[in-house]
Amino acid sequence: MIGGSFVISLLSGAAAGTSTDLVFFPIDTIKTRLQAKGGFFKTGGYHNIYRGVGSAIVASAPGASLFFVTYDTMKIQSRPYINKIVGKNSSEQFVDTLTHMFASTLGEIAACLVRVPAEVIKQRTQTSTSHSSYQTLKVILQNSNGEGIRRNLYRGWSTTIMREIPFTCIQFPLYEYMKKRWRMVEGSDILVPWKGAICGSIAGGIAAAITTPLDFLKTRMMLHTKSEPVGTMVRTILKEEGPLVFLSGIGPRTMWISAGGAIFLGVYESVHYMLTTKDEDTATLQ
Repeated sequence: MIGGSFVISLLSGAAAGTSTDLVFFPIDTIKTRLQAKGGFFKTGGYHNIYRGVGSAIVASAPGASLFFVTYDTMKIQSRPYINKIVGKNSSEQFVDTLTHMFASTLGEIAACLVRVPAEVIKQRTQTSTSHSSYQTLKVILQNSNGEGIRRNLYRGWSTTIMREIPFTCIQFPLYEYMKKRWRMVEGSDILVPWKGAICGSIAGGIAAAITTPLDFLKTRMMLHTKSEPVGTMVRTILKEEGPLVFLSGIGPRTMWISAGGAIFLGVYESVHYMLTTKDEDTATLQ
């Protein structure tokens, strides 16, 4: 018997993260190269679009598991407190939205503990003409420029959080709202996984398009070899490349995350549904 919601969230998240990163890694590579300074073809073009996949595979399962374990736990644990804070007169939908925003924010912060170092390695490998993920990691460890290994591996932490929190605060309340409305229309307490995947695709695409400028800034921070204040980097980019450059990669990013949201949340819903049903059947037999 698979015991408890913790294990179910852990396994569902791991399956969702790994499958999504493997399927959509080429699109992520194209997006990263579009955003890199120097342009798409200078950083590799369409060649070796799976370069850097090693770091993504290593981080996918633990990163996604950390997110869903935190998210699924906190959306249950935090709701009574949020309900108490906003007062009895607040609508159920308002409480739902705040709960999902709070739970997903904590989930993203937890996931970024794993995701950020993997992203740094992955994106530098994607824009390299020769390095593997392992070679990129060796270069980072050997050439810390006196800033420390931790600071180099977590370069772009602040901009990643700046991107992920607005993204998740748009995606997950919208995702949960669409699932709820679909269940109400059908008069059912359960939404089949493929319908959850459609909700995830729409929510992910909308959130991705809105947060593209933050994703662009995060990419530039991670590709930069020396520390630089975010404000200074923004002013330099605006001066040298103009404001429209912040929308670089919006097409691949929106397409990737929209389709990825369908797989990511679809796989999560499928595995979660399968394991939950298995637990219930086992409990019934006992």
